[in-house]
Amino acid sequence: MRTLLISLFLLLPATSLMAAEPDGKKLSQIIAELEQNTDFAYIDEVDWDQKGFYEIEYYLKTGAKVEVRIDPKTGAIVPR
Repeated sequence: MRTLLISLFLLLPATSLMAAEPDGKKLSQIIAELEQNTDFAYIDEVDWDQKGFYEIEYYLKTGAKVEVRIDPKTGAIVPR
């Protein structure tokens, strides 16, 4: 019985984390929105900065490099 209680106690934090829904947009949704641009070619790099924003570097079909900072909660581009 004691082993069962200890096992349940150890699993409790993991199950509560799995049930939690994250705030904001998923990275895959943000990338899908960037890919909707007709000039979009490919993503080169995705980083997470210290202020809590995605930093995404991608290229256009013309070869132009684009660097954006995106708020993960809204999906909006944030000025640097």
